[in-house]
Amino acid sequence: MDWLDEVKWDAAGLVPVIAQEQATGDVLMFAWMNREALSRTAELGRAVYFSRSRNKLWFKGEESGHVQQVHEIRMDCDNDVLLLKVTQKGHDPSIACHTGRHSCFFQRHEAGAWRPVEPVLKNPDEIYK
Repeated sequence: MDWLDEVKWDAAGLVPVIAQEQATGDVLMFAWMNREALSRTAELGRAVYFSRSRNKLWFKGEESGHVQQVHEIRMDCDNDVLLLKVTQKGHDPSIACHTGRHSCFFQRHEAGAWRPVEPVLKNPDEIYK
């Protein structure tokens, strides 16, 4: 059996993926992969996702330069969620979010509202030209 067949793909042929920074344990982002994206990620050692909005493969960092080097690919006990242990490249400190922040999970619920609790490290207008 092909290792890709062990993944429980959803009806659209996708699986959710969490990217976690290997060095700190920080959760950087959530994305989707199809078979080709997962296969290419394993082959290249670089995160390749599937963009649902663009309906195509998305090589993390192809526009921003914020590439994710993949150290491990893990699968959960139900075979329906993947975890990538990565080193975020391209900026120091690392930027994984298109908003110019370290993590996409920069908003915290406080007193009935969502509040940003992580700073913008680089203006997105300077990242995406």
